[in-house]
Amino acid sequence: MTDRAMSEQAMLDSLLDIHLPEVAAGGALAEAAAVVAVAACAALVIAGVLRLLSVRQRREVPPSLAEEVAALSANAIPDRRSALLHILRTHAPERYATLRGRLYRPDAGLEMAALEAEVARLV
Repeated sequence: MTDRAMSEQAMLDSLLDIHLPEVAAGGALAEAAAVVAVAACAALVIAGVLRLLSVRQRREVPPSLAEEVAALSANAIPDRRSALLHILRTHAPERYATLRGRLYRPDAGLEMAALEAEVARLV
């Protein structure tokens, strides 16, 4: 650089020396690859958005009380007793509270037939 200022004409002449290449490195093949890559990314984004908008939410219907009781018949007696007590506690907590005292008594425990009858009243 020089200490003196350049004239306006000298500055404009020096800017005219800057030349950008006419063709990018790789030529038309590189430009085609770039276009394909951008189009593929756009297609993936659009497909993802459309999938999110079109997928229906599955709502599982909980089994009815009669279906739950019917499914318990295949279980062993201790498992069935426990499941029936859970059903009774969920659907009739006041009746469960009255039966709870008889659960652990060694002399007169809660019989399976009585428990099934209590749950059958709910169905």
